[in-house]
Amino acid sequence: MNRRWLAYSIATLALSASAVALPAGVASAAPCSDVDVSFARGTGEFPGLGITGTPFVNSLKSQLSDRSVSTYAVDYAADFTQASAGPGSRDLVAHLNSVAASCPSTTFVIGGYSQGATVVTNAVGLRTPSSFTGAVIPAAIADRVEAVVVFGNPLGLTGRKIETASATYGARANSFCNFGDPVCQIGGFNAFAHLQYGTNGSTAQGAQFAAAQVRS
Repeated sequence: MNRRWLAYSIATLALSASAVALPAGVASAAPCSDVDVSFARGTGEFPGLGITGTPFVNSLKSQLSDRSVSTYAVDYAADFTQASAGPGSRDLVAHLNSVAASCPSTTFVIGGYSQGATVVTNAVGLRTPSSFTGAVIPAAIADRVEAVVVFGNPLGLTGRKIETASATYGARANSFCNFGDPVCQIGGFNAFAHLQYGTNGSTAQGAQFAAAQVRS
């Protein structure tokens, strides 16, 4: 299968799906929340949390209903070339640094879907084709990142995942890759599998993991 055609097809489907997703965007529960959740959307999605980030964040907020939770939609192009993941990680790291400086008690959950997962992969210090234009979370605030959750991470095509590749974040990470998803699974054959994380229970499972990490 032609890789450029596959990337275009998946992104086009994601864009169509995002048009009917619940409204998403940057929202803040308080100037300094207990937990700040950042999420990077996938390729071709409209700005905001996206078709995967929206249900993930909603589920996490529900599971952390006793705490104040702010949200941030990573501001990046999410373009078809995938090169925007580098600048995306710079935006994510800048946001974390800003909140960390202003809110010393706030902890973080970070997540991403598809190219947004690459944004997160870059930010936690793992090399990807776009990492040389990206940024890495400073060691000074690394301990405040309670959980890292990614869906359809292209890192899987190299036989790696954050859980096993990152000495710093591995124990706090959870990666979801649907069977047959060609974006994260070597030999993947089903482009529609890449669009089902928000509807097949993965986002709820990811939120449950993140909530448990926050409470631990």
